Amino acid sequence: MVATSNPQAALAGLDVLRSGGNAIDAAVAAAAMLAVVEPTQTGIGGDCFVMLRKRGQAPVALNGSGWAAKAASAEELRGRGMASIPVDSVHALTVPGAVRAWNRLVEDYGTRSLQELLEPAIGAAELGYLVTERLAHDWARQAAKMMATAEAKALFFPAGRAPALGERRSNPQLGKTLRAIAKSGADSFYEGWVAENIVTSLRKKGSLLSLDDFAEFKPEYVTPISASYRGYRLWECPPNGQGVVALQIAAMLEAFDLSAMGPLSAERFHLQAELSRIAYAQRNAFLCDPRFNAVDVNELLSDDTIERLTRGIDLDTKSDGWTPVALPEHKDTVYVSVADSDGTLVSFINSIYDDFGSGIVAPGTGVLMHNRGSGFVLEEGHPNELQGRKRPMHTIIPALVTKDADTVMSFGVTGGHFQPAGQLQVLSNIVDYGMSVQQAIDHARMFARGDVLELERTVPDAVWSGLRKRGHEPVAAPSPLGTCHAIWVDQGLGVYMGGSDGRRDGLAIGF
Repeated sequence: MVATSNPQAALAGLDVLRSGGNAIDAAVAAAAMLAVVEPTQTGIGGDCFVMLRKRGQAPVALNGSGWAAKAASAEELRGRGMASIPVDSVHALTVPGAVRAWNRLVEDYGTRSLQELLEPAIGAAELGYLVTERLAHDWARQAAKMMATAEAKALFFPAGRAPALGERRSNPQLGKTLRAIAKSGADSFYEGWVAENIVTSLRKKGSLLSLDDFAEFKPEYVTPISASYRGYRLWECPPNGQGVVALQIAAMLEAFDLSAMGPLSAERFHLQAELSRIAYAQRNAFLCDPRFNAVDVNELLSDDTIERLTRGIDLDTKSDGWTPVALPEHKDTVYVSVADSDGTLVSFINSIYDDFGSGIVAPGTGVLMHNRGSGFVLEEGHPNELQGRKRPMHTIIPALVTKDADTVMSFGVTGGHFQPAGQLQVLSNIVDYGMSVQQAIDHARMFARGDVLELERTVPDAVWSGLRKRGHEPVAAPSPLGTCHAIWVDQGLGVYMGGSDGRRDGLAIGF
């Protein structure tokens, strides 16, 4: 089974499974297709994180997030009067980690060549693909950004307008780049003509990224982290990703009898809002690249910490004092869930950080660069302060759920900051309320950080008024909150249950 946000990508993954490939092969094929057919959300100019688990083995996590230029310096940017790194700044560009991460996964766990897995995406780039409904909407919102440079305009707005639903678009330059990667592997992206084109064009714009920054980057296998949730175990990638935030919310939520509250009630939404506010304040204070500053995950998830954080929760009143540091929004990500017949589950997330990433296209490559470096802070001494070869605090978090010896779910929720809160809403819908995977995904969502509480427009009026009585000031979310795709597997029966989010143009499909 494959579940992801675009039917063409889901079918690319399914074709790999049908022809005998495994879940890792299918996930890479689907992610590569998404890099072509969802250019607002993802691309080979971005990062990825992956979790996988083979039957009877320990979970595996791969950190495919790129680093800042070796010459990068927060002090130098502060000297220019900058208090943060804007998403449209050339200093927000970091080395894209996705391509080497794909290559590493295929070499270590796949059964097919990278060349074979990239062929469907190459075909879509060169021959074209159809623009789906949500993609057309997102594309149109970024006209000003994408028409600001000649390269981006030529590729994405050649007629001076966004494509309408059902129009065919292509990116032959990206097809050429993907062919080079298919023929020579990831090194052609990080050390060959592609890297030279990217670096040369970026340095003309004032970037400090060098050819050495690209050539010396490698993805990193990291030790997964986990927390229990009502007899299940939720697994995440460790920092620099924000998976620990999801685990902290899970650990705090376990202290309350959520099933006694209505699934769509003010009481439930208030509780999850309070726990989210606490966890996000913790995140913004401590989360960073652990190669530069230690992140004590065990302490953040310890019984003493969880008890201290939940001690003051009042089910009838909004608490004060949990206002996190402001960070830029970053909402544009794709997620792929795959399960194969051998019981391997893969949770795979790929992102260019912002709508169309930085908006900067390297000439001749078709590669749209992400702007993940705006996730750094410039505050002196902060754990997430920009430094050379440091990875920024990352929002993209693939997840797995286990029960005893079995892996029962691969899932993820896109939406930048929203991802940890979204994961726990979906997981609790299944575990606490007995919803099916699709019901859990379709259920109305909320998101709280600091003093902001966003509700989707499908939330009933009674919940809005109940939250106001508790001291919240809820506002309507400007867009649907995140998108989720998931596969639940009953390993004993061999039954696969998938769900895909109607908030995008997704598909869950199996055989």
